[in-house]
Amino acid sequence: MRLNRQEGEIDWTTVMVYLILVIMGWLNIYAAVFDDTVRHSLFDLGTDSGKQLVFIGAALLIIVGVLTLDFKFYDSFAYVIYFFFIALLVIVLLFGKEVAGSKSWFQIAGLGFQPSEFTKFATVLALAKFLGDGHKRLDKLKDQMLAFGIVLAPFFLTMMQGDVGTAMVFGALIIVLYREGISSLYVIIGLTLIAILVLTLLVSQTLIMITIVVITLLIIALNPRNNKRTAVVIVSAIIITGTVRSVDFVMTEVLKPHQLNRIMVMVNPNIDPLGIGWNATQSKIAIGSGGFWGKGFLQGTQTKFDFVPAQSTDFIFCTIGEEHGWIGSSVLLALFTFLILRVIAIAERQKSTFARAYGYGVAGIIFFHFVTNIGMTIGLFPTIGIPLPFISYGGSSLWSFTILLFILLKLDSHRMQVLQRG
Repeated sequence: MRLNRQEGEIDWTTVMVYLILVIMGWLNIYAAVFDDTVRHSLFDLGTDSGKQLVFIGAALLIIVGVLTLDFKFYDSFAYVIYFFFIALLVIVLLFGKEVAGSKSWFQIAGLGFQPSEFTKFATVLALAKFLGDGHKRLDKLKDQMLAFGIVLAPFFLTMMQGDVGTAMVFGALIIVLYREGISSLYVIIGLTLIAILVLTLLVSQTLIMITIVVITLLIIALNPRNNKRTAVVIVSAIIITGTVRSVDFVMTEVLKPHQLNRIMVMVNPNIDPLGIGWNATQSKIAIGSGGFWGKGFLQGTQTKFDFVPAQSTDFIFCTIGEEHGWIGSSVLLALFTFLILRVIAIAERQKSTFARAYGYGVAGIIFFHFVTNIGMTIGLFPTIGIPLPFISYGGSSLWSFTILLFILLKLDSHRMQVLQRG
């Protein structure tokens, strides 16, 4: 076994974007909780901004730790890390603390710790490790099922905690499987089922069922002698029908009342503007009121009078939109777009399947959080408790995204150290 000793450097461009986003987050957290009557300092440890500063300091120590470890550690111990966090997901179900309807938190010395946040990078590592095995092929059903199993285990455990939003994040890893060669049919099926679920919320189920029957009969009538196509059409119609009929079950038996309300608000934003629609309505008002330039730092009236709840966490984008307007929002969107494209470029220049697959996992998770968080603040998606990476208040979120990103930068800095058998 020979080792090429050439070694690259840390991608400092990505590090710079990371630091800019973290600082933007810290300043906007301060703005989100700013009170004219008290005027706490930006560094006051009794406020969210002061606590976030501590979290940022800890994140910098985490970066040092991630970059200090040998790059081979992440490949060698990927499964160990994965099963450790899977075990924590099981334990938190038994002994965790319920917060906002989700039993997904450990309370340690007065601080909250959410294992599901860290399970994201652990799952990406495990999936990359699995795909990096040269004997695994995604055109084989067995390997496909094992790959899906790695992703579905944390998905279902997180769903059992009542944290639907975090559970949905694991679905973003389909981009890894697609990049590494899984059939596009899986992606098409997934998108089709999602479209059907959304359509079921908007249109009468009876109308959908009639449409399915009519289309099925038409296809069969046009090809009456093609038995194979007829069988595929009938099976597809049964699956679609089952998906449509399952919506009622999910609505009544799986989702909690507050989760159901969020979906109904997304479908009809005006359903109850002073009740269940309050968050979405006030969020859009806050962003729209910022205009082109914004009202100015610490000048957000929606923020000062607490019209938007959870404004330092899930709805932090409202503060940016109100105080910095279209310009500030566009800068943030540009930074995230650049970061995601940069991560994909880093992934593509890797010399190993493990590092490349890991890179696409990082891109997928950041992209999902970014799009979903922005989408729910402007009413495109239901409110599902998805933080904005590096921006929203919270230690677990900041640390998990920091680990996720800097493991990739560590692997990238050693991309020329490719193990060759011989």
